[in-house]
Amino acid sequence: MLIIPAIDLRAGKCVRLVEGKLDRETVYSDDPVAVARLWESNGARWLHVVDLDGAFAGSLHNLDTIKAIIGSVQIPVQVGGGIRDLHTVDQLLQTGVSRVILGTVAIRNPGLVAEACDRYGERIVVGIDARNGKVAVEGWGLTSEKDPMDLADEVRHMGITRVIFTDISRDGTLKGPNIEAIKKLVLSSNLKVIASGGVSTIEDIIALQELEPLGVEGVIVGKALYAGTVSISEALALVREKRPVSC
Repeated sequence: MLIIPAIDLRAGKCVRLVEGKLDRETVYSDDPVAVARLWESNGARWLHVVDLDGAFAGSLHNLDTIKAIIGSVQIPVQVGGGIRDLHTVDQLLQTGVSRVILGTVAIRNPGLVAEACDRYGERIVVGIDARNGKVAVEGWGLTSEKDPMDLADEVRHMGITRVIFTDISRDGTLKGPNIEAIKKLVLSSNLKVIASGGVSTIEDIIALQELEPLGVEGVIVGKALYAGTVSISEALALVREKRPVSC
């Protein structure tokens, strides 16, 4: 299972929000490139980068920083936040982004998701961000009437094979992931799922790893890494040591 460090960008800085709220922001570094290099040097095999300004504004705001991160590391980078048109998808992939994450447009413009998936296949990922059992959009500022399970089924029929599932109420809180909701999504959708939100301890990662045979292929870890409640080296050692049980 992949352990994927998160780098959330706001005004060119590496920050973390609690439940996506701008008034609950902590700045962890003025140098996101150095942070990216740190996670790579500690063994990370992927990075998860979110343009928070873009998510709220509806268009990319930290492209120069994203380019600098990609140019500074050898590992693949997935990027989301404010990606609302095919031009931006093309632009990001041409700059070296390995996977583009589409969120709001999966609700607002599903045809764009289908077209992007048709063009780029597994390089397109859908982010399903849930609040109180409904999908949130526009930088989590608005909540739609769409059920996460229904959205997962819709995007699977568009050709999407992988989603990132975030329980907003857990994100940045260090309260632990919503294991029940993650399990329900992976079982109902037959999609590959990357879990996000709430990881606070190595025990949380162990609990998520139990879902790997069902299709949970990775976990995004943010605040726990920055706050020091999870060591990336310990988490990576844990998943390396995991072996299938022989019958």
